[in-house]
Amino acid sequence: MSILIYAESENGTLKKSAFEIASYAKGVADALNTNVIAVTFNTSENEALKNYGVSKTLQVNNSSLETFQAKAYANIIAEIAKQEGTSTLILSSSADSKYLAPLLGINLEAAVASNVVNLPISTSPFVVKRTAFTNKAFQETQLDTENKIICVSSNAYGLHENPTEMTTEEFTTDISVEGIEVVSVDKATDKVSIADADIVVSGGRGLKGPENWHLIEDLAEVLGAATACSKPVSDLGWRSHGEHVGQTGKPVASNLYIAIGISGAIQHLAGINSSKVKVVINTDPEAPFFKAADYGIVGDAFEVVPELITKLKAFKATN
Repeated sequence: MSILIYAESENGTLKKSAFEIASYAKGVADALNTNVIAVTFNTSENEALKNYGVSKTLQVNNSSLETFQAKAYANIIAEIAKQEGTSTLILSSSADSKYLAPLLGINLEAAVASNVVNLPISTSPFVVKRTAFTNKAFQETQLDTENKIICVSSNAYGLHENPTEMTTEEFTTDISVEGIEVVSVDKATDKVSIADADIVVSGGRGLKGPENWHLIEDLAEVLGAATACSKPVSDLGWRSHGEHVGQTGKPVASNLYIAIGISGAIQHLAGINSSKVKVVINTDPEAPFFKAADYGIVGDAFEVVPELITKLKAFKATN
């Protein structure tokens, strides 16, 4: 039976996570000797999915679903799963998919494994490796139900091109989309999304005030990174709560996380611990972040960051 994925998009553009879970699903499909089917909502970019192993895309076009609605999306995806006879559904670990997973688990009577970091260890029985205890440990989880839902951690598997012949079909449904009415959505469209970023530059109270935030933005611009902040910074109103990362904010699983002027409270570390490489810049050598970081610089951010920006610009100019 086919592997089904929900390929997320925003404003008609497929997200990076769509290609990552397509890559992952292709790996699972090869192990089970089957193919990958994707479901998309209101996007015309489906053709790109064939480069990552998707052999069939079912496109849902409905103006009422241009903004994510968990219940309606879950009902439609479940209907497609039943129609296609698929027993394995793969989602990302985005905020939207975390809403979807439990709804789909109930609808499909499926076991749900979140925070999965690699291809199944075994397919009979079906065993996956996932993070546990706020990314402090790994756990091997066996899924014994006929239907299974796997949520893949961001940047855990990566992008793997695997060109495949693909067909695209429009999927129509009678499922009601009544529910919450979205009046407006405000987004910073000129910035890299924290959820999709390979690199995140984050600042804390060590920057001493919002007037110094240009250090974070300038470094992020050179690196092509997203900007973020600690909880105290958003609580003080220096930055919006949309940039707050940590256990009580947005989780981060970037390839590189740079913390500037952040001491490293346990809640912050728990939310960014999935990042592969962590760098900290802080004047306090006893800051808890140094124990969790892969690299650390004990120094004044107002001296270190401008010098780092200068060096990075010089490196990029000659490479």
